[in-house]
Amino acid sequence: MNLHELSPVPGSRHAAKRLGQGIGSGTGKTSGKGHKGHKSRTGGGVRPGFEGGQMPLVRRVPKRGFNNARFVKEYQVVNLGSLSSKFEGGEVSVEELYRAGLVRSPSQPVKLLAKGEVDRAFVVKVNAVSESARKKIEAVGGKVEVI
Repeated sequence: MNLHELSPVPGSRHAAKRLGQGIGSGTGKTSGKGHKGHKSRTGGGVRPGFEGGQMPLVRRVPKRGFNNARFVKEYQVVNLGSLSSKFEGGEVSVEELYRAGLVRSPSQPVKLLAKGEVDRAFVVKVNAVSESARKKIEAVGGKVEVI
């Protein structure tokens, strides 16, 4: 079988409705839009969330109170398993994690998590570390420095 022999399953594809092709076509003259009115005009139709003049839901619900979303600190996550697969041991900083392709940006904070196993001693310099990741690294003679 070659690419040019592939075809869609019969009945799965429909030809586009050809509008404005004369009175006998069934979709001529007004092209299925009826006579006059908002939705018959070019660009007609309502914006998302419009409820026909009724007070929209987004304006009806109360908006009081505190939301912590503005103050949440987003960390780039690095797992112990990926750390031991990319490095031989020794000192590992955020810059080296970036060069190894484990984090997207060297300027954003990095958090070390305990998924995976570590068998070599590392001196890891990151912005945050989970307690179990710290225990695993210290168990093999490594050290974690929070910068």
